[in-house]
Amino acid sequence: MGTKDLIGFRSMYDGRSVDLLELVRQVLSRTNEVEVLVGSDSHNRPNHTVYSTAVVLRYHKNGAQVLYTRERAPKITDMWTRLWGEVERSLAVASALRSAGGIPVRHIDMDLNSDDRFGSHKLHAAAVGYIRSHGYEPHTKPELLIASWAANILCNGTGRKHETPAGR
Repeated sequence: MGTKDLIGFRSMYDGRSVDLLELVRQVLSRTNEVEVLVGSDSHNRPNHTVYSTAVVLRYHKNGAQVLYTRERAPKITDMWTRLWGEVERSLAVASALRSAGGIPVRHIDMDLNSDDRFGSHKLHAAAVGYIRSHGYEPHTKPELLIASWAANILCNGTGRKHETPAGR
């Protein structure tokens, strides 16, 4: 995990490329009324899997700013492997923000359900333990998952449609 995990981010607002580390540092230097949240989502398409990772700067009194990266991967049909890829991507970005910039990531959202009626429950305990072991607070369904929600919007194509270059 390193600064390579911070490359290829864009603003959800206008799709422009951003230097994630620099932008987050600038925001945090102006106010401590913001929390940094990270989350990922993935969706299978006919011939590939799309992963989207979002960094949400949540302002306590006035909305949020969403920064994201998308990548196309070979199609992953195994649910465990695909969802674990989301966990790994979120952790890599959160860890890179912390190690490269001293950025305090408030928590990592994971699109996993604690309810055993849902398939994602199968990796819930492992993922929560993994995220905690790295010093982050994991959030899962049914909690409010702002960063995972944003990543989902971007994966579904209803947000901006900018792809991160291959080799991210």
